[in-house]
Order: sequence, then C-alpha cells, then structure tokens
Amino acid sequence: MGRAKRRIVATGLFLLLLHLPTASEGSTLEEVNTRGILRCGVAEIGVGLSYVNETGNWAGFFPDYCRAVAAATLGRADAVDFVLTDVGNRFDALQSRTIDVLISNSTWTLRRDSDLGIDWAAVLYYDGQGFLAHKSLGAGRLDEVGEATVCVTAAGTTTEKNLSDYIRLKNPKMKAITFQSTDGRVAAFLRRRCDLMTTDRLVLVGILNSRVPDPRDFVLFPDVISKEPLGAVVRDDDPQWSNIIQWVVFATIAAEEKGVTSVNIASMTDNSDPEVRRLLGEDPGMGESLGLAEDWAVRIIEQVGNYGEVFERNLGENSDLKLERGLNALWSDGGLMYVPPFR
Repeated sequence: MGRAKRRIVATGLFLLLLHLPTASEGSTLEEVNTRGILRCGVAEIGVGLSYVNETGNWAGFFPDYCRAVAAATLGRADAVDFVLTDVGNRFDALQSRTIDVLISNSTWTLRRDSDLGIDWAAVLYYDGQGFLAHKSLGAGRLDEVGEATVCVTAAGTTTEKNLSDYIRLKNPKMKAITFQSTDGRVAAFLRRRCDLMTTDRLVLVGILNSRVPDPRDFVLFPDVISKEPLGAVVRDDDPQWSNIIQWVVFATIAAEEKGVTSVNIASMTDNSDPEVRRLLGEDPGMGESLGLAEDWAVRIIEQVGNYGEVFERNLGENSDLKLERGLNALWSDGGLMYVPPFR
C-alpha cells in the first residue's frame, strides 16, 4: 500500500473514531449537571451581539442565550463557562465535546446539518449577507459597484461561498480576498486593503457601531444576497439535549407571545390561560418531558427575559444598534418567530 493511500486510510479511521461515542460519554445534560457549569461556545462579533464588555464579562444577544440554557438546566444564568471559538474551530469544538452548545452567528445549511455530525436546535435570528463599503468608493448599493475588492472570511464558509456565487453571476469584476479570522478581515478592511467587506448584515451593523473610527466614512448597502438563519448548534448524537436547547429558545418566544416578561412573571403564575400555565410549570409535565425541573422556563424568564426583552436590550431601540425587529418579529406582528404549542 502506497504512502498516500495509507494516509487516506489512517485519516478515515481517525475520523470514524472521532465520531464514535465512547463508554465514558454520558448524556450532555448529565455532564452539565455533574460539572455544574454549561460550556457555551461563542464568537467575538461586536457590541450588542457577542463581546467582552468593560467589566470583562461576555455580553450581547448570543451570550444571553447561553445564560438562558444555564438557567433552564442548572437554575443559574451565571453558571456558564464562555468558550471563545472562531470560524475555523467552532464545529470541531462541538464534535470534540469541548463545548456543550454553540451559540453564535452560525448559519444553518443542508451540508452542515447532514455532513458534520451537528444539528441546529433552533433559529435565534433571521439574517442575510450584506456589504459594508468605504464611502470613498462612491457607491451606495451593489449595482453601482464595478471593479472592486471584497474582504471575506476563509474559503469554505457560507459567506465566502455566497460571495463567489454573486461574483460569478452578477459582477465578475469583483475580487474576493479571504482571511482566516474575523479580526483579520476587519483590520484589513479598515486599512483599505479591500473596497468592501461582506458578512452577515447583523455583524456589519455591529462593526459599524463599535469598531470603525468614524461611521460616516462607511456605507452599509441595502442589498442582501442570501438567507442566513443563525442559531444554536449541538451535536447530533443527543436528542434530549437538542430538544432542551430548542425548547429553551421556544420558551422565550412563547413568553413574549403570551405577554410574560421578567417584570410581570410573578403575577402570571396563577393564570387562566392553559398554555401560560404549562409554560410556567403550574400544570406539570413539560419539565419532566425534557428531563428538567418544572419551573425551567420560569428560571429563564426571571433571569434572562423573553425574546423581545433579550432583543431590545441588545439589538433594538434600547441598544446602541437600534435595529428593527423585521423578520425577527413575532409571527403575529408579521415576522418569522413562530413556535409549536406548549402542550
């Protein structure tokens, strides 16, 4: 057998062993309970989204959902070990059990869902890929751009693939310049190595509000070239844990729909609405189905808030980003946030 063929066989065996459960691996919920800490993978994206604040603590929309999972499973929203990941290692960190859940701007796609041994438990934010340009480029939208360079994350990411599709179909005069890290991409763009930068529009808003010297020197294009459902990601070998993460997200959305907030929840526990009673554990059974305490959703809402509260303080009108809800409004308000019944 030749050296190249032996290398291929060895690599295949290693990957096979990597994905086989070992005798010491219990359920993720058991591991989290034994450890007393949730290990949550995050990315440093920007203010409002996911960042380390002035006190040295992780803050933002995505870290708050790490706290929601900790509140539901361990009873304390602060029982989280935040593990920094990037586009190159985030899914490996899940597969190797370095983290219990990944909550960042990771896009749900068919190939990722079927090929990597991971599952998207729930969508947290519906986004799309956008473009930020230097104002000196003299363009306000994509159809005004001719020959130009675009800073983008590493080859193989959905962002890079979407850009490649756009260049091939719409503007062959564009040239992509790839970077292995978010920081490298942003730094190169600010040094004007590229005329434009592309990534999730949510991230571009964060960069524009917190990482550029003067926002007036840049233009955020209105164009969106893709669908980017960003969600919480888990391994696909633990259905119970996947259900828990999914219903943690669903609980925050259902609470907003029913008008249950961190402020009024104490007065909502004796409620005549059957779904509210089930959500808050007044009529038992929902917690038992997930392997959690019956007041798991109460813990989330009390300590973290409902979806609207999490959105508003990090991304909405009460934040630096001042984003409109858009697609992320409740279904009853014309958005896509819709959850199955608590029954």
